[in-house]
Amino acid sequence: MSQTHELLLNRELGLIEFNRRVLAQAEDASLPLLERLKYLCIVSSNLDEFFEVRMAWLKDTAQLTPSRILADGSTPAQIMAKVSAASHELVRQQYAVMSDVLFPALRQEDIIFLRRTEWTELQQQWVHDFFSNELLPILTPIGLDPSHPFPKVLNKSLNFAVELEGRDAFGRQSDIAIVQAPRILPRVIKVPPEVCNGHPHTFVFLSSILHSHVHELFLGMTVKGCYQFRVTRDSELTVEDEDLKNLRTALQGELRQRQFGDAVRLEIADTCPPHMEEFLLTQFNLKKQDVYRVNGPVNLVRLMQVPDLVDRPDLKFPPFVPSLPDQLDKKVPLFDAIRKGDILLHHPFQSFQPVIDMLNLAATDPQVVAIKMTVYRTGTDSVLMESLIAAARAGKQVTVVLELMARFDEEANISWASHLEDAGAHVVYGVFGYKVHAKMLMVIRREDKRLRRYVHLGTGNYHPRTARFYTDLGLLTCNEDIASDVNDIFVQLTGLGRASQLKQLYQSPFTLHSLLLDSIEREIEHAQQGRPAQIIAKMNALLEPQVIHALYRASQAGVKIQLIIRGVCALRPGVPGLSENITVRSVVGRFLEHPRVYYFYNDKQENLYIASADWMGRNLFRRIETCSPILDPKVKRRIIKEALRLYLEDNVNAWDMQPDGSYKRRPSRGKERCAQNVLLEEYAR
Repeated sequence: MSQTHELLLNRELGLIEFNRRVLAQAEDASLPLLERLKYLCIVSSNLDEFFEVRMAWLKDTAQLTPSRILADGSTPAQIMAKVSAASHELVRQQYAVMSDVLFPALRQEDIIFLRRTEWTELQQQWVHDFFSNELLPILTPIGLDPSHPFPKVLNKSLNFAVELEGRDAFGRQSDIAIVQAPRILPRVIKVPPEVCNGHPHTFVFLSSILHSHVHELFLGMTVKGCYQFRVTRDSELTVEDEDLKNLRTALQGELRQRQFGDAVRLEIADTCPPHMEEFLLTQFNLKKQDVYRVNGPVNLVRLMQVPDLVDRPDLKFPPFVPSLPDQLDKKVPLFDAIRKGDILLHHPFQSFQPVIDMLNLAATDPQVVAIKMTVYRTGTDSVLMESLIAAARAGKQVTVVLELMARFDEEANISWASHLEDAGAHVVYGVFGYKVHAKMLMVIRREDKRLRRYVHLGTGNYHPRTARFYTDLGLLTCNEDIASDVNDIFVQLTGLGRASQLKQLYQSPFTLHSLLLDSIEREIEHAQQGRPAQIIAKMNALLEPQVIHALYRASQAGVKIQLIIRGVCALRPGVPGLSENITVRSVVGRFLEHPRVYYFYNDKQENLYIASADWMGRNLFRRIETCSPILDPKVKRRIIKEALRLYLEDNVNAWDMQPDGSYKRRPSRGKERCAQNVLLEEYAR
């Protein structure tokens, strides 16, 4: 492995590997059955985004620069072929798990997905009534002829290609019609128990209902076949800098076109005949390798609603109530508690409520004069945004750095920008060309004739809902150096000027990359001097080549390196002479692992940082990120134990990465130890 490209693994293949690990959760019989169904849906959701972004990028790159050599030494066409083969196999396995494992197991629990061949006479009548009353009035069949060209098909929408024979009322003859299912319609419909002999959890698919009654849309003609299909389109947004006057206005124009980007993938029913497949491929300018034939609904994401429609707590994860840190006794006001010392929040085991309370208090506290906050993802319904709006209306100076280019959250963020501005808040969109991914909240309060700044720094988004499903870390502090740094970064984002020298924080794209390389180099020096040297890092992805090569050098020098990488990793661990001192593990469990934590032993000083950045080129060079040292010894010990050591001991949800990029589930030798369960038992109720 002497050549540089042989030292790096491919990003896209790594993403497929990650989804194999997610699919393994759906196969795991030790997990609650309805939760396994959710994992099946998550794979589909992940693959949708994969094709919308990564596969679309590969296709564009293969077309525009076909001779380009990617990080792993492959051309775009070579990787596309490998990714296509891996994706087809993953989808095949996914539908096999659904049909052969989950649906039979659900049926045993009296949760039934009825096939058309199983409908009783009573059920057929109910289906007919549902079609007549709920579907027929809003469906618009389009017969293809010179006056009716092939319609624009929305990204990821459910459609049906219908083969016809005969002539209509005007004497027109058309062999094919397209029926688009409006997105407002549910894809899985719950059948009333009285129609199902008292079975309370019986469902039919919208596609089955439409298949059985599609002939009613084409009176006097013969329906020879009806085949569901779904197209996935390139959904990456590009806003050019040339003559740009207003990013929000430009982005709104781009969003209108997202639904009709270039086609990337075609999903069709496995019963679709070859000539219809060829017809659809021609319409979307796709090739044979872009077709995914499925034995079931073309969009499994919509099955995610089923667990919410089934009242079976025994088939779901036990509910829990996140706790509050001991420092946040209700008798002690929040700002008083922060003044007494730094407070760590470990979500979802500990509540996100203190962050909500911080903003709520700031909005109504007469001593608070200003609030500053970054927003990347927060959702369409956010109590945090409502608090910022209330604060602005109350006369506080509210400054929000809102990232309009947060992928797939652009519309929600544009809407919040408008509401915030209407309330009198200062809204800026960061720095053009750099996404603002930092997680910072600062409240400025007048106390004892001086201004004191309270800060929250996080590894995850200001999103109360995902704070219950993602593991993340948040730090509440009024450390003056950290608060000063946070203020300087806000000034940098809202104004103009050179980046200032920060006292404690590190920042992308200026100092964070250097921090990582310098810290790794220091461990190398210690190892070469015969001292203990160790690096532990936890993040979502590791792709940046300079960091990877530095880690290889550290391994060769004898540094012990333990990486906890949830998703994609381009580093090859365990290669003799290169990386035998590096281990990489991925933990996939009940909660999505999301923290970014960096630990460097540094001759017993144990430098520890929490950050918003993964070790990827985009995070280190093309985004604005923050990285904070952990200064409080108690907080440091907690993070090392809870976010790192516990996960290195996990033998339930952990997967060990192999040198070739594949993963093996860690064998559970002796007593089982699940990091997420340990933290639930310690903190949640």
